[in-house]
Amino acid sequence: MNASEAPAPLFHFRGARLGHGRETVFPALDLTVRRGETVALLGPSGSGKSTLLAALRRQRETLCAWCPQEQALVPMLSVFHNIYMGGLHRFGTWRNLRALVHPTAAQRDSVAAVAESLGLAEKLFTSVDRLSGGQAQRTALGRALFTERPVLLADEPVSNLDEHQGLALLRDTLRRHDSAVVAMHDRALALACFERVIGLRHGETVLDAPSASLTLDDLDRLYLP
Repeated sequence: MNASEAPAPLFHFRGARLGHGRETVFPALDLTVRRGETVALLGPSGSGKSTLLAALRRQRETLCAWCPQEQALVPMLSVFHNIYMGGLHRFGTWRNLRALVHPTAAQRDSVAAVAESLGLAEKLFTSVDRLSGGQAQRTALGRALFTERPVLLADEPVSNLDEHQGLALLRDTLRRHDSAVVAMHDRALALACFERVIGLRHGETVLDAPSASLTLDDLDRLYLP
């Protein structure tokens, strides 16, 4: 594919300063992510992964399904209600209020289908404060899926799951989106599930390559002192 045939940029930064208030995390970031790409963001804690994800979201918020690391679930509400909140933008105020009190059969079924795909069918009307850490993480992922937006932005979405469950859920989640940028620490998952890996250290891009060209040893070097 030549340059004229390449998909248009989905996200683009050129010499961008990214940070928090007066704190600079990326002094001059150059980065392009194109529609159709699946990208894993790797790097030690504090390298800028969450800062970059937040900046990506600001560029294309209406296109992005968002799964933050802190989950931001409502503990006293059920799995159903927390997943349903991912779709609030798709429905009117009255319908959303009614769903909080007395969801219709169609609303229950649509959320239940997402919950079942995440192994949460039996917890649909259990309050989030009664879930395990892994179940809560899957609920947060379900909320992102229920937004039904084409681009997934996620920060450690399967870190509380075991290796096999994390692999299966991540692959299924990626199949539901046409593009994705996901921050993680699991190097094996990055190589198994994503087409491109970006490595960050101290607010700089130190690695940007197709995953097929990389090994675990290459990715381990990102975490060396």
